[in-house]
Parts: sequence; structure tokens; C-alpha cells
Amino acid sequence: MSPAKIGGEPKPGTARTAKPAVKAPASKKKTSSKPTAATKTPVPSEVTNTAPIFVAPLDKIVLPKTPQPRRYFKPEAMQSLVNSVNKNGVLQNIVLRPVGDNYELVAGERRYRAAIDAGLKEVPAIIREMNDSEALEFTLTENLQREDLNLLEETEGTLDLLALKLKTNREGVITILNKLSTIQRGKAADSSVREEDKQTINEVFATTTKITPEAFRVHRLPLLNLHPEILEALRTGTIEYTKAKEINKLESLEDRKELLENTIDMSLSLQFVRKLVLSKKPKSKQPQLQTRLDEAYKQARKFKVWENPDKQKKLESLLAELEALLEPATAQ
Repeated sequence: MSPAKIGGEPKPGTARTAKPAVKAPASKKKTSSKPTAATKTPVPSEVTNTAPIFVAPLDKIVLPKTPQPRRYFKPEAMQSLVNSVNKNGVLQNIVLRPVGDNYELVAGERRYRAAIDAGLKEVPAIIREMNDSEALEFTLTENLQREDLNLLEETEGTLDLLALKLKTNREGVITILNKLSTIQRGKAADSSVREEDKQTINEVFATTTKITPEAFRVHRLPLLNLHPEILEALRTGTIEYTKAKEINKLESLEDRKELLENTIDMSLSLQFVRKLVLSKKPKSKQPQLQTRLDEAYKQARKFKVWENPDKQKKLESLLAELEALLEPATAQ
């Protein structure tokens, strides 16, 4: 079933239901209903401002197989959107691309889900020819330009967009960002990163996250190293990043879960969370042992114990034990 273009007579099978299913701008210029092949990946604002609007049947829309940057929708916000759609219809177009006999969702998943929950049969849509790579780039860019993404979603989306543009994976992106950092500190040759890669990275950060690549590397990438239960709480927006980092320092899974639950349920302050983390961390004896070892070495040098015949044999025995103790570390 083909979508009907807004502004003309609906094609058979696309008639609206009794209640208003959609509301769309009435001033859109009529153009051919056949999508034009894209010569480049469209910018979200360009698509919204220039592409023709269609009425797309919901039962012909499928979700993409590639995981979306936004994996969690707050139930309260979703219900509010459903209520709005029930009252006013879908006021902002979703973006689709033709895939076989259906249309794959490129942007507007919350509106799509809200329309289904509200019982609509069709939604206003912009349909654009895009290949897999172009569709993913559009989706990532559209999501990163939103103001309500949490830090984890933004970090993962930025990495995925960079990986797509640089034709690598997340690990490859992180390697390039680390190389850029060493270049900036004067510890690596400027030629270790290609000029076109530098330009691509700068363009992505200028149009999405609004922070520098170095700030992203230092402050955002550590997010990905958090324990799974901490990551999940951060993804759902139930805890702030600063508190999540502190709780993540605990080695015991049981301690982390307990403090995580208490922090969320009782809205504990960051300062109090830090005190609790410090109180649960085991006291390390390493500094004391290190101090004793350093002091023994200084005393041995000061009194030149190796020159004392009465102590040479004992010293050789102790050194042999120390060398044996260090062998595993040396082998590594």
C-alpha cells in the first residue's frame, strides 16, 4: 500500500479514521509522490524543510534492525505524548525510507509508538530514498541534535556516528581520539592521524555534542567502563553521572547494588555517597609495605651492608628470596 500525499486526494486504502489521525501543515507545496534518490545523506533540518509530506499507514512501517541510539523512553514522557497525540494528532512528521513493500522508520520512533498506542492508523511522514549507511547516519545525527538525550546515549551515539564516518568501529574511534590527544600534547607526529579524519571529527563535534574531542575522550568515554548495573541506572536516567562514578568504585557487586538502590530511593547527596563509598572500601596495606621497602633500601645504601663480611651471607640469602619473588612480575 502506497502512502497518500497530503494536499491531494488519498489513494485507496489510506482514508482517515473517524477521529483525526494526523495533523499536517496545510501550506506544503505539491510535488510528485515518487521519492527522489538522495545524492548525499540529508541533514534532518533539510529533510523537514524541503521534502514532500505523505500520509503513511502504520501497518506498513517497520523498525530498523540496527539498534537505535535511543533505547529507553521514560514511561511518564511517553504517556504524555500519547495523550497529546490523542488530542491533537501527530504534529511532527516521522521520516521513512522504502524497504521492499514496507517503509522503514528512520527518525521519530517516539511519535510512531505513541501513534500506535493512541490507536491511529496512519501518520504524516517524509519518505526519502536512503541506503543503510545513509539511514544510520541520519538517525544518529537526528538523535544527537536532541536536547533530552542522557550522557550515555549521547556518548554511544557520538561513537557510532564517528565510526560510520571514519569507516571503523568504536575501538578504532577511541584509538584515533587517543592519537589526537598525544599529538596535542606534542608526544606524537601530526601525521599519525589523517587530515581528512581530523576534519571529520571536528565537524561531528561541532554539529552534535558541542564539546571538544579531547573533553569527550577524558570525560565521556569513561562512561562505557561503568559496571552493567550502574550503566542501566544511568541509561534510564534514575541517577546522575557524578554519583554513578562514585558508586562504581566499589568492588563488591552487593555493595554497589545496595548503595545504588539507597541513593535512588533516598536521593542521597553526592557528598554523602562519597563518604559511604570511602567507608566501604577496604583499607590497603600496600602504602605501608612500600614505605618499609623504601626505607630498608635507603638504610642498606647508607650503611653499605654489603661491605660487612658478617652480613654478606645473610644479605645474599635475602636478595635471592627477593629476586625469586620478583620473577613472576618480570616474566609478565
